[in-house]
Amino acid sequence: MEWMALVMFAVVCLVLLLGYPVAFTLAGTALIFAFIGEYQGWIIPGMIDVIPSRVFGIMENSTLLAVPLFVFMGVTLERAKIAEDMLESMALLFGKLNGGLGISVAIVGMLLAASTGIVGATVVTMGLLSLPAMLRRGYDQSLSCGIICASGTLGQIIPPSIVLILLGDVLTSAYQKAQMKMGKYPPDSISVGDLFMGALIPGLLLVLAYIAYISWVAWRNPEKAPAMEAPPEGTKILSKVIKSMLAPMLLIVSVLGAILTGKATSTEAAAVGATGALFLALLKSELNWKNLLDISNLTLKTSSMVFMILIGASVFSLVFRAYEGDLLIESVFINMPGGIIGAMMLVMLVTFLLGFILDFIEITFVVVPIVAPALLATGIDPIWLGIMFAINLQTSFLTPPFGFSLFYLRGVAPPSIPTTAIYKGVIPFIVIQIGMLICLAIWPEIVTWLPHKVYG
Repeated sequence: MEWMALVMFAVVCLVLLLGYPVAFTLAGTALIFAFIGEYQGWIIPGMIDVIPSRVFGIMENSTLLAVPLFVFMGVTLERAKIAEDMLESMALLFGKLNGGLGISVAIVGMLLAASTGIVGATVVTMGLLSLPAMLRRGYDQSLSCGIICASGTLGQIIPPSIVLILLGDVLTSAYQKAQMKMGKYPPDSISVGDLFMGALIPGLLLVLAYIAYISWVAWRNPEKAPAMEAPPEGTKILSKVIKSMLAPMLLIVSVLGAILTGKATSTEAAAVGATGALFLALLKSELNWKNLLDISNLTLKTSSMVFMILIGASVFSLVFRAYEGDLLIESVFINMPGGIIGAMMLVMLVTFLLGFILDFIEITFVVVPIVAPALLATGIDPIWLGIMFAINLQTSFLTPPFGFSLFYLRGVAPPSIPTTAIYKGVIPFIVIQIGMLICLAIWPEIVTWLPHKVYG
């Protein structure tokens, strides 16, 4: 009855397109198919009885505790207006250059994306802060929108990233299943730190590629990215940059450094980051009871969404495997023209298309557990696979007409900016993203060299 697994997946996609909540769609559809399967004798009886133990396993997973803590850290930094100060000081630093404000937006977007880890929050924040400033200074509409959308999606790949934390947990389970299937006991494991280390070089290369493109446009067409007015004296600029950038940079570097060096787990480092963000907000006099209540409410809503989707996806994957859908996927990959290369291209294409209708959380919890074990069983490096998934999703969120990043910016952009200008602006950045995926496919060492060098 493997075909029933595909029917179940198709039903889930259809129900999601109708606008029903993701978490309840996943769990509800899976339960209906589980009842049908047990009634018809297609799956093992008592399958539904296993669900409570899976939910309890999610509750006991200490790695996932990092998610609400990192969300709290990002929301606190956003509400403390730290991003606004960073953008202003970076604009002063690069302002005398053509394209300087665009470069500043890309760098601040990278830092904000890394601290927030949520594409929607980053794009909306940068859209509200930087888009009016860029338009006032004569920047081209399409270029401005493209920079904001692209820099906002960097939270998918720049550590510490919530996407990589969730991927790390899912890939660890998939990697161990693949190894046990190949007869390797005890199986090796990967950590969130491995993915963070693997994402460093590709993430920085993407940022440099963005900056290079902005600089090239400013050089070829200065009227599209003009320089700002004469900034104040150099010492004043340096003082302002240090004052606004030092504290948040120290916080991000300390959190990331603790994870990468193995001094702390991702959960422990996230707790330090959340506490540090509170101190920064307190130092800026932006922390009061109203802000604290808003931060807590937003963290609660976001974290609840993540964990409800995770529970729904866990139920879905359980029923999917009960129908032997995982064996069907594995057989498809084995018989795929082109072998593992063809299978990998198919997975990347399907993931890219699903990124139009599903958020990264749903894809991480639903799609990755289905396809990853079969891919990893062929000997693919799990760290490389995780980074390929992350950059692929990042590209999907930028691609018209359904990219989530485009929707977020459209919601806060002035009505005078046509939607076609947003679409036109992101195309060069999509080309950069695809180029990065091709480079990682040809030279996987870009991802694997650093974690293997550091961790062996």
